[in-house]
Amino acid sequence: MTYDMLLLRFGEFTLKGKNRSRFERSVHNHIKSVLRPFPKANIIKEYGRLYVELNGESPEALAGALKKVFGLVSISPVRVCPSELDSIIKTAVEFVGQKELTKETTFKVTARRVWKPFPHSSQEMNHLVGSPLLRAYPQLKVQVKNPEIELRIEIRQERTYLFYEVIPGVGGFPLGTNGKAMLLLSGGIDSPVAGWEAMRRGLEIQCVHFYSYPYTSQLAKEKVMELTRILSGYAGRLKLHLVPFTDVQTSFVGIGQDNLIITLMRRAMLRIATTLAEKEGALAIVTGDSLGQVASQTLASMNVIGRATDLPILRPLVTSDKNEIIRTAIDIGTYETSILPYEDCCTLFVPKSPTTNPNLHVVERVEASLEQLAARIEAAVAGTETLIIKPDTNIGASSPNDEEPVVNEDWF
Repeated sequence: MTYDMLLLRFGEFTLKGKNRSRFERSVHNHIKSVLRPFPKANIIKEYGRLYVELNGESPEALAGALKKVFGLVSISPVRVCPSELDSIIKTAVEFVGQKELTKETTFKVTARRVWKPFPHSSQEMNHLVGSPLLRAYPQLKVQVKNPEIELRIEIRQERTYLFYEVIPGVGGFPLGTNGKAMLLLSGGIDSPVAGWEAMRRGLEIQCVHFYSYPYTSQLAKEKVMELTRILSGYAGRLKLHLVPFTDVQTSFVGIGQDNLIITLMRRAMLRIATTLAEKEGALAIVTGDSLGQVASQTLASMNVIGRATDLPILRPLVTSDKNEIIRTAIDIGTYETSILPYEDCCTLFVPKSPTTNPNLHVVERVEASLEQLAARIEAAVAGTETLIIKPDTNIGASSPNDEEPVVNEDWF
């Protein structure tokens, strides 16, 4: 098929009144960054719409890239012609003729007259265009409900657009229009999905990963970097903060409170993430918690763990079941990386029976008895390495080694 443009449709943010221009400007800038690998493409802005002139660029490749832009609900490859009846009919006949009509095919024409001075109504245009198509292609048969081909015609003053296909976009709010948050990113399935969901709601995220060298390997770190790289395809670039967590984590071992290790560890993570958030100007922390999925994600555990920070904790997956999360992970491209069997710090020192109902006062007394805990948390913040990850970042050749596969529960 030959196309001239891509028609881009905005989502729910168009209803946001005074914020509309800011949101449109944000999505426009995001699209400009996505189009950099397509130098011939050109953006045209109209009220409530954006168009991308192809100028020879591949419509399939462009649509594939633009599908990842938050705030766009759909994309349609279009043919363009002057807003004159004869020109519209001629273009429609040529356009439909590019399809392979080897058998009887049901169709209908749906015209929309946006430019009211055009001399024919929308209903009239359905017949004025449909009749020449039936004469030109005997295989076509009119069917109003669920036709195989629906030729849509949008008549505007400057030009008329003809298209069949409506490619779904990710929708949501433009990236960064609802503030900044820190994502606790493990190597599991849940937290990358939570990060994607947060970005879809207009949050700019920065990723925070905790690693425990030498207990966790370079492959585990590269796995998280790869997950960040995949997510950066929806944002253009992402910051990844790699936090050395060994000293903090080992401070909870051998104190006679094995059932509280996960609770203590996660509270320490929140304290570190909070300090990083303050440095980066973030106003919330995002986690991959799904209610009841593991011991640290019961309501009682989430309550005690969450008391370690004054920042809001956002849990986009809190009511999602595992199958829903897995389906989203597959759709956004993180699943295959998430299931690689490289351990992260959350698989270390896990007790046989972690508590599902921790007592806040007991937890606080245990923390108070650990004299070096605050200093170790400060050292972990000071030793944090920050990377900028982009979609084209070369993470390195991570190949399986002789390590035994580890079941990777996503504690974030």
